[in-house]
Amino acid sequence: MGANNGKQCGSEGKGSSSISSDVSSSTDHTPTKAPKNVATSEETLTDWTLFLDLYFVTDKDSDLSMRTLSTPSPALILKSNPPQTVPNRHESSSTSFTVTGETVALVHPPPGSRSRPSRVPPTALIDTLPDPVLLQVLSYLCTPQLCRCARVSRRWYNLAWDPRLWSTIRLTGELLSADRALKVLTHRLCQDTPNVCLTLETVVVSGCRRLSDRGLRVVAQCCPELRRLEVAGCYNVSNEAVFDVVSQCPNLEHLDVSGCPKVTCISLTEEASLQLTPLHGQQIGLQHLDMTDCVSLEDEGLRTIAFHCPRLTHLYLRRCSRLTDEALRQLTLHCTALRELSLSDCHLIGDFGLREVARLEGRLRYLSVAHCMRITDVGLRYVARYCPRLRYLNARGCEGITDQGLSHLARNCSRLRSVDVGRCPLVSDIGLEVLARCCEGLRRLSLRGCESLTGRGLMALAAGCPELQLLNVQECEVPPEALRLVRQHCRRCVIEHTIPAFY
Repeated sequence: MGANNGKQCGSEGKGSSSISSDVSSSTDHTPTKAPKNVATSEETLTDWTLFLDLYFVTDKDSDLSMRTLSTPSPALILKSNPPQTVPNRHESSSTSFTVTGETVALVHPPPGSRSRPSRVPPTALIDTLPDPVLLQVLSYLCTPQLCRCARVSRRWYNLAWDPRLWSTIRLTGELLSADRALKVLTHRLCQDTPNVCLTLETVVVSGCRRLSDRGLRVVAQCCPELRRLEVAGCYNVSNEAVFDVVSQCPNLEHLDVSGCPKVTCISLTEEASLQLTPLHGQQIGLQHLDMTDCVSLEDEGLRTIAFHCPRLTHLYLRRCSRLTDEALRQLTLHCTALRELSLSDCHLIGDFGLREVARLEGRLRYLSVAHCMRITDVGLRYVARYCPRLRYLNARGCEGITDQGLSHLARNCSRLRSVDVGRCPLVSDIGLEVLARCCEGLRRLSLRGCESLTGRGLMALAAGCPELQLLNVQECEVPPEALRLVRQHCRRCVIEHTIPAFY
């Protein structure tokens, strides 16, 4: 007994697994069979443990008991006392081992405590819940939390890896080895259905800067039912991996590659084009595409996207500064279902481009052309004339827009809900009065930096737009009385201003 205890205490530096296994073997003599869903191969468990260690090594707030499937070592929570040398009674007298007083107390309890009956630790209330109820609770947890729950007990391990809980994978962290994390997770989820994860529909790894094409290829190979992929800010991702994903995931509808400078196009691989041409004519089923800050995107790339993605309804091209008006002609020719289009900070887009955008007609609901300095009233007239169902317009910083363009827009697009004409110095009370009279349902209006405004325009706004919820008049010299009138008539309106006299 003493020798065993000595070895047990002497292995304190090696972790808690040996001690917890000895404790379990001494208290439970019934052999336990591993559940079917529990990975039994040493390689799988090793990979999974490595991933958990890498992923949660920075989590200082997690409980010690969550870091291992076994009970933590008592030695890890004991106070350190000067070591004592105790002779080994079952071996030669020269053999000895080092223990602390508290450890001896654990192995050899005081005489008074031996007569007390042993108490079984009470079961946690959450463990009394039936499996369906506990599954419902676990369904509200994110990916890291599910991984932690999988290490509580064997029952929780089986429940945490229920395929119904894994329709979404969300990973974050600039230092996270996203490639390895995706490989380990998909490998575990493919155990019941070899080589494929039939339940996984969403993968979000935005901000994981260590993600590369290797990780995306794992997703492409293992997730045929993928519908949503977000890799924003993963600057190591390139065209080849994106092509693999859209080629092998035919159900993909939402793709976010914003901030990926190496992505210059969205298309099928050559092999997929040859195989799938009879099936869908080289078309990709994407409906939502965000290529914000893809600074290498040019006209030719946008033409290819338009040709292969005719089902697009939401397209965001903010700060793709190499695009010109010619690319918009191809876009509206093929993507006739577009409802939302953002061209903010595309400095080469002008009135001709807006004329092409106007081809979308009544389908267009959202248009952002902020800081497109070449746009004037001419382009705005095209949009106003052919897109009467427009709800949102952002023309902030378009210095060529005047009261005439704003008035024409208000008369033809009476369903406008949000308008931003900030930094348009030629917009004044005249255009604002027409807007207030024609767009009664207006809810958000930004006039920031419109120096020509006075109280007259705001009074008309207060009388004509009772549903206004947000008004931005920062850097505008307007009287406080006009703002008070707006607050009086528009009860739910939040007013953003830089006027000290108004409070």
